[in-house]
Amino acid sequence: MLKFACRLTSPTRRSISTCHVNLSGHNKWSKIKQKKGANDAQKSVVFGKASRDIGIAVRSGGGTDPTKNLQLAAVLKWAKEMDVPKENIEKALAKASQSKDQAGDTFTYEVLAFNSVGIIIECVTDNSNRTVHHLREILNGYGARAAPVKFMFRRQAYINMTPKPGFVLTEDHEDQLINTALDNGVDNFEEPTPNRPSFRFTCQPDMLQPLRRALTEHYIDCWDIEDAEIKYVPAETDTEFISEETKSSLKDLISDLEANDDVYQIYTSFPDDDSLPEDG
Repeated sequence: MLKFACRLTSPTRRSISTCHVNLSGHNKWSKIKQKKGANDAQKSVVFGKASRDIGIAVRSGGGTDPTKNLQLAAVLKWAKEMDVPKENIEKALAKASQSKDQAGDTFTYEVLAFNSVGIIIECVTDNSNRTVHHLREILNGYGARAAPVKFMFRRQAYINMTPKPGFVLTEDHEDQLINTALDNGVDNFEEPTPNRPSFRFTCQPDMLQPLRRALTEHYIDCWDIEDAEIKYVPAETDTEFISEETKSSLKDLISDLEANDDVYQIYTSFPDDDSLPEDG
């Protein structure tokens, strides 16, 4: 059984600067303004996504209390990691609380891209015709089209758990956690990795809530549930080979789709997660 200790370290930030002897102040100022403008635009996208995802989590996940709404807890954790200002989060929570009974329409859009890759796009919108129009514009640029692809996927529930800060993890603690999960409907579990310092449990969608309750009741004092959700995952992991060029185009397509404010979640039938953008 793997043993590990949780350590919080600050990543070393490397900066690379170039200097040109004859660089005029005007040109330098222009470059600074251009870089700042790009950074501001990126922040705007992140802040907008945080506000939207908070609203969706409140409407669909059970209120504004993150201790009772794990979907909201996961969004707030992501927002904090992305340095979304506290006041932005508070405004989004207040707005979501006031309008939780006025949720937009939710729908999924199925797509076949590059002849062999299935994509499922989950959307939340107040105007589905507008959203579909925008999606088609993006897809047409990559030769992708609407097509039934859900047969390429299956539904899978996930729970990710990490030790609370300061909790000293032992092999006995690991065994207790895993045995409780096995007694309450878990199908499989994955131990922590360098890129994912949490235990990941998978189960059937209808077992997600019973499993979450059991783990919460037994280990609320020493473990945190980072997220608990149901996703579409590839039905087959041994998929047709696609070229590096296609893989790169798929990544670009997903990035363009994610930039649309109405797109909430994207799933692909391609199992190589490392080649694609991380989920939102």
